Amino acid sequence: MRFVANPKAAIGLTLMGIFVLMAVIGPWISPYDPSTRSNDLVAPPSAAHWLGTTHLGQDILSQLLSGTRSVIEVGLLAGVVASILALLVGVTSGYLSGGGAETLSALSNVFLVIPALPLIIIITSILPETGDFTIAMVIGLTSWAWGARVLRAQTLSLRNRDYVEAARATGEKTWRILLFEIMPNLTAVIASNFIGTVIFAVTSEITLAFIGVNTSGDSWNWGTILFWAQGQQALAQGAWWWFVPAGLAIALLGTALALLNFGIDEFVSPRLRGNGRTKVKTVDGDTVRMRVGFTPVLGFGRRDTP
Repeated sequence: MRFVANPKAAIGLTLMGIFVLMAVIGPWISPYDPSTRSNDLVAPPSAAHWLGTTHLGQDILSQLLSGTRSVIEVGLLAGVVASILALLVGVTSGYLSGGGAETLSALSNVFLVIPALPLIIIITSILPETGDFTIAMVIGLTSWAWGARVLRAQTLSLRNRDYVEAARATGEKTWRILLFEIMPNLTAVIASNFIGTVIFAVTSEITLAFIGVNTSGDSWNWGTILFWAQGQQALAQGAWWWFVPAGLAIALLGTALALLNFGIDEFVSPRLRGNGRTKVKTVDGDTVRMRVGFTPVLGFGRRDTP
């Protein structure tokens, strides 16, 4: 409950819950089929079309609601895949020693210097089908290296701690040491890596759709809406309702994930807990608010000695 009591975490969870709910029930509550055409061409918001229509008379609200599921599915699935790979490679290469650990470390270094987005574009372009599952797997399999490097560095700093040495001296198996001694201390890093990967996956999928990858068929996401808006010169036509809702949804989702990340950092870090502030009382009864990174000089009143 202390995590939920954090204002940043509470706002992030609320926004994320709204988007997840939209992803679950969005296609069911859409007023129209997102691909259905009508005679209301580039119509502004009205009672019939709350967010207006496209150049083909398609309802933008229906496209936005239907596209939320694709964005959330790709983001969460890619985040899970990348987090699992980063955990396996990073913790294993950080705790073990020898040729196997060096090979895993070199592998993560290779993936680290490969530009992820161009690689994703090439892979998705040559595949016969580029559905949501395929895009999520491609993003997850190409975006784990940074998290693996961070987890490896943290594991290297933990493997020689006293409690790990004690567990090793008592004959604990390696998998038990990793699972019960090392990984609990990496919870914040794992959670932060997962959220960062979800943000990257969401932006990557939207970017792919915006540049024309995976825009065929009846598959909709927020990037597809922006793709057609840009292609049909929505800004030049003054059709702000065509691109503003999708852009606002992207910004709100990114804000929700960022707030969750900040909330996790403050929850696990004593220095950041309580927004990084703590109150200290002096002998005079005054209250001094200490900030992280600053060491205030407290003025003590003169006491009369007997």
